[in-house]
Amino acid sequence: MRDQTIDTLKELGLKVTPQRQAILKLLSGNTAHPSADGIYREILKEYPGVSFATVYNTLSKLAEAGKVQELDIDPHKKRFDPYTAPHCHFYCTACRRVFDVVCDAPLLRYLAEGKTVDGHRVDAVQLNFKGVCKYCTGKRRAVDSDHKRARRRER
Repeated sequence: MRDQTIDTLKELGLKVTPQRQAILKLLSGNTAHPSADGIYREILKEYPGVSFATVYNTLSKLAEAGKVQELDIDPHKKRFDPYTAPHCHFYCTACRRVFDVVCDAPLLRYLAEGKTVDGHRVDAVQLNFKGVCKYCTGKRRAVDSDHKRARRRER
């Protein structure tokens, strides 16, 4: 069976290298929405000679070709999502994780079909939510409960 990464790299006009193949494999099915730096650090473990420029340029080419989404949800860094169908994201301001979230957004689907808004052609749509994720909310509740119990014992 032919490795899909080879076809993708050739389609993008990129030289097929083990490092670039590793980038594609790392992204495949990845729901963590990694940053270029995170991908670089992960690839570096297996390929110590890889440069950040190789990682970043490969990601840029993938984004230009519509093979990954470049997300601007994180105020600290760009994130990348291999799932390119229209969907929503949630950014946790506490733990800085990015989640895919289910949202019924007819406008998102409508605009993703290449429609216009006030005469402007829409090329991309991102619907992002920001707040505290359910995991961090749960941790905060547990900490708050512990604090309340400790205060009661002090009285």
